[in-house]
Amino acid sequence: MRNKQTAVVVIPTYNESGNIGKMLEYLAKEIFPKIQTWNMYALVSDGASPDGTAKVVEKYTEKYKTIKLLVQKEKNGIGGGYLDGFKYAKEKLKADVVLEMDADFQHPPEDILKYLEKINQGYDYVCGSRKIKGGSNPKGWGAKRLFFSEAGGFVARTIMFFPGKLFFKVTDPTTGFKATRVNPYINDKLLDSKHLYSKSFGYKLQFLFETLSQGAKYAEVPLRFGLRTVGESKIEPQTAKEIFIIAVKMRLSDPTSKKFFKFGIVGFIGFLINSISLELFRSSPLSSNLASYVNQHHSIPLYYLFVNPSSWAAALAAEVSIVCNFFINNFWTFRHEKHSSLFKLIGKLGQFNLTSLGAVLIQFIVIGTGTHLLGDDRLTRQIFLIIAIVFFILPYNWTMYNKIIWRKKKD
Repeated sequence: MRNKQTAVVVIPTYNESGNIGKMLEYLAKEIFPKIQTWNMYALVSDGASPDGTAKVVEKYTEKYKTIKLLVQKEKNGIGGGYLDGFKYAKEKLKADVVLEMDADFQHPPEDILKYLEKINQGYDYVCGSRKIKGGSNPKGWGAKRLFFSEAGGFVARTIMFFPGKLFFKVTDPTTGFKATRVNPYINDKLLDSKHLYSKSFGYKLQFLFETLSQGAKYAEVPLRFGLRTVGESKIEPQTAKEIFIIAVKMRLSDPTSKKFFKFGIVGFIGFLINSISLELFRSSPLSSNLASYVNQHHSIPLYYLFVNPSSWAAALAAEVSIVCNFFINNFWTFRHEKHSSLFKLIGKLGQFNLTSLGAVLIQFIVIGTGTHLLGDDRLTRQIFLIIAIVFFILPYNWTMYNKIIWRKKKD
């Protein structure tokens, strides 16, 4: 039985012969001896560097037991390097925690202890952030590099997490200095190379999104990102495009997002049904008679909503679209929580109608008020129908659908 947990610092390299020796010497002599409560290893995952990086590392594996080397058959990208490193750390070194760190001192090795302290506090996924107090980008970066870093990170963060709480918690999604609890987060799915969308820089976003999707407890520590002086940057020309594509793929893979997109499609179908029904009910003989009555009695503005034909046409149109939306959502958008038995379906339809009375009332008031103030014509009705749906009914329905009608069953 082990008394200490094991942490493995995985360092992917490609043409880092000028940096890696200094880094390994510093870790083995200055950093690891200060971390008494963990078994520490540095694992270099080299992508078949032609500059002899692996030979440099071999000398340090002979000198220090805490230094390990894994050589890939060919260059496999920074994502592939980390993936192979994680497998080795988990299977060969029995790692409890893996850390991702560059070989070029842009990530301060002194901060490793801060990450492990967060892990000891119960966090599962700890990331360095340049965006929080105490963190920073290198002063030597040019305006273009700084812009792409700031804009790329914000765009990725927005696409993947907005408007959820993680949008506010994850401040630096493209950071490369991280610590992850191995079990259960570094699992077979994550370690499957076929599952990885990109073996280049975009892997960071996929690891981030999927680890947090598993429910990992997340924390950030300030990262003072250093300036590279030797070796080749891992940033490639297509990095900005890749970040955008991976962020979109991650969001589209999210079950809640998929459900929301379906909800939007059903909402658009419901809007078409609503729009057509509104005009059909408004042009009915009953509405025409009611309109004539209103035109003849101008002295009752206090009751205009209750005698306005467009108010009632809007309410009836809302009811038609609500019934249609219920059946489409039940068998498509929320099919995993759908109600299939006849009696339950009828009961839920009744409950659905009760919870949707708010949407009927919203449409009744908004369209009735709009046509009263600006004139009762087709264009005005349709404009206020859109206003009612976009600004009031959509948020209301999404809340009702998830919290009441198709609420997830607890295990």
